[in-house]
Order: sequence, then structure tokens, then C-alpha cells
Amino acid sequence: MGVCDLAKTIVIAGTSSGVGKTMVSLALMAALRQRGIAVQAFKVGPDFIDTGHHALVTGRTAHNLDGCMLPPDENRKIFSRYAASAQVAVVEGVMGLYDGANPVDEAGSTAQMAKILGAPVLLVANASSLARSFAALIRGYTGFDPHLTWAGVLANQVGGGAAHGRMLAQAMTLAPKTSLLGCLVDKRDLSLPERHLGLITAEEGGLGPLEQEQLAAWLEKAVDLNKLLGRLPDLGKESNTGLEPIPPKKVRLGVARDRAFCFYYHENLRRLEQAGAELVFFSPLHDSALPPGLSGLYLGGGYPELYARNLSRNVSLKKEIAELGRTGMPIYAECGGMMYLGREMRDLGGGVWRMAGLLPLSFTMLPRLKTLGYRCVVFNADTPLGPAGTTARGHEFHYSEISSCGSVHGMRSDCYAAFEHGGPLSDTPGFGLGNTLVSYVHLHFGSNPVLADNLVNACLKYKEP
Repeated sequence: MGVCDLAKTIVIAGTSSGVGKTMVSLALMAALRQRGIAVQAFKVGPDFIDTGHHALVTGRTAHNLDGCMLPPDENRKIFSRYAASAQVAVVEGVMGLYDGANPVDEAGSTAQMAKILGAPVLLVANASSLARSFAALIRGYTGFDPHLTWAGVLANQVGGGAAHGRMLAQAMTLAPKTSLLGCLVDKRDLSLPERHLGLITAEEGGLGPLEQEQLAAWLEKAVDLNKLLGRLPDLGKESNTGLEPIPPKKVRLGVARDRAFCFYYHENLRRLEQAGAELVFFSPLHDSALPPGLSGLYLGGGYPELYARNLSRNVSLKKEIAELGRTGMPIYAECGGMMYLGREMRDLGGGVWRMAGLLPLSFTMLPRLKTLGYRCVVFNADTPLGPAGTTARGHEFHYSEISSCGSVHGMRSDCYAAFEHGGPLSDTPGFGLGNTLVSYVHLHFGSNPVLADNLVNACLKYKEP
């Protein structure tokens, strides 16, 4: 178990998905910030959307922590790097407290991350229609892993009258390992809209100032924040934390970022900068041409299917990107970025939209989830991210499928050998064409330090052959 470098840290966990831990996390961040407290947010797991909402509320970039993609020391380093300049760190968990990559161990779970950080857990539970059974629920969770420490419990979706809260408080005397810190009334108008991949992104419709004030008031009415903060241990700080100086730039790397492409692990971007890349952001939706002087491209995931019409109509940019890919510019694309580089995309309404056409791949959106899970990949070929034999970890989550795969000279569909907990996978290909590498997998560059360096070096070689 590790101890990190922040004075006040709390992990917000849920008994399951859907109990309100995201809204509780955002409400706590908003309430603390209204008090003038510097808050640093983190998200357990591979989620891109929650971190965007965290950043909107805290005014600071939020970061992913993941016990499945990253080793414990790497998680501690990411945490310490950004928590060192804050007064309170709020770590939002994933799924239920003990849920992770598989049902038999803690890898990737909120419980695992709480122990890695040495931080106490605030457990959020749905108390609707419960009284004595609520104590049984909490007693089960708090007794399951004796190595966790507890900040307390929040009962969510409590009936509007005071009687329900009194019953829950009385029942909690039967769960002695922790205490009830508050009862949050059921207030469903305080919610974020959702779609097939989860919440609406912060870029599309995050919480405004009024909604943030309402969230903070909702939490403050139920919870004594001074009491909660007093329960968080002062873990101390080390003098060697903080951000590393950014080195001189070697290359300009174009990064697609707009409403259609907004899924990036911030650590990937930081590592590229540390490797010598000047990150130059551009919009495949709105820019008719790439920024000047680029030596490579990085196209992350997002929701290109929602903006397929506009992406398709931006012919000049599609043509420029495809031509650069054919002439050997290093291009790395994940999930939505891969779909953009393909031949065409069919949306749920049956519309077919022409994409960049660099790769002879066609994609079809599905009404239900196609694939979800952590991935370990081993490169079978030399790629911009590394030579054959390079390994990396990432996550795959999409509602589309490759409906057809044509052929073009030099293209490979076997750049990755992919594995999950149960063994090898046959349906997670990595496609390569020249210096272009694409896949459905979102790789985390923290899983292998050479990935960012290799991409920058590939760009440098293209710039100065």
C-alpha cells in the first residue's frame, strides 16, 4: 500500500453504477471550490467523459488513474504530479467499489486504487425504499476488504421527509465500521444527460455556473463539509512533486480536438510534450486545412458518428490528411480517429458518409454495445509507436463495427496481437499502412514509457529524413 503526497484526499465510491457517485463527486468539487479551495480531480478507470466534467467544475485538468492499465507506481506518480498543487483531491471511482477488470480480483477497481493511494473511501449508496436493509448493505461493503479505510457513507435518493433519514441513521448503528455522513434527497433534476456511450461530454453541454451552485447547495444541505474534511488524514507533501520542465520542441504534432474528437488521456499528451512534441490542435469539423509545419498526426476517439455529415463535407481537410498518410507522415488514430481515416461510415439512421479514405475500411454504427474491455497488445510489426515486440495496455469500448475491409498495397491488419484477461482476442485488429497505425484500442502511454518517445522520433525522422 502506498502513501501519496497530498494533504487531503478522498475517494468517492459507489455500491454500484447508477447510484450517483458522479453527481456527488461533482457536487463536492463545486462546494469546495466555492469555498476557495483548490481541488484536483481524478477518475478511476478509462473513462474520458467524467474527467471533462471534473475539469469544468474544478477549473483544472482532470486525470485518469487505472490499476489495470498502469502499475501502482505509475498511478502514484500521476496522482502526486497534479495533487501536489491542490488542497484537496477528489478521486471519483468506477462502477461498484469492488468491480474491476474481472470478478475474481481487484485489478482496475476503486478499492484497489484507494489502497494504492492510501486514501479513505466515501461510499455512496442508493437508500431508496431501504431502512434496516441499508445497514446490511453497508455492513457487507465495509466488511468485505479489511484493508480499506473509510471516510463515511452518503445515503442518496432519500425520501423528501425527515423520517427516512432518521430511520437510516438508526439503522447505521448496526454497521459500526463507518458512519452516515448525510442523506441526499432524491433530486433528479440535478443530472447530466446521457447517450449511448455514457454522459454528454463537457464540450457539448457541461454544468454551467447555476447548475454548479445548485449541486453544491444540494450537498451542503446534507453534509457537514468541515466534518468530512476533518476526517481526511493529512498525508504530508514531498518536495520533489510537481510538473517537470517541458523540454525544447523537436517536432510539431497535430492533434485532432473538437466535439467529434475529444477522447484523450491527458497523460498521453503530457508524455508527448515531454518527448519533444509541440502539440498543435486542429478541428476536423471546422478547419479547412491542417496547421502549417506538422510532422505527424494524432487522432483520438470521440463521437464522429454524431458529426459525420459535417466531417464528410470538409473535403479539403480529408484529402490533405489522406495524402499526407500516403506520403509517409506518421499518423496514429484510435477508435473514432480510425473511423475518420476509413472509407465511409454508416450511422444509425442508415446514412452513409464518406470519410478520409486513407484506409479501405467501412464502419457501421450499432444500436447496442459491440465491445468493452481492457486490452494488452503486442506489436507484430514496426509502427510509429514502436517496433515489433513493443507492448502496451489500453481499453476498447465502441458501438460500431468494421462492416467491410478492402485491400490496398502495403496495408496490414495484423499489427496487434491483442489479449484480455481470458486470453488472446481475434477481433481487435491493429491496421497499418506505411507510417499510419489505427485501432479501436485507446492505448495509455503510461503503460510503456517508450510509446511517446517512439512517436516523436518517427515524426522527427519524417521531418528530417
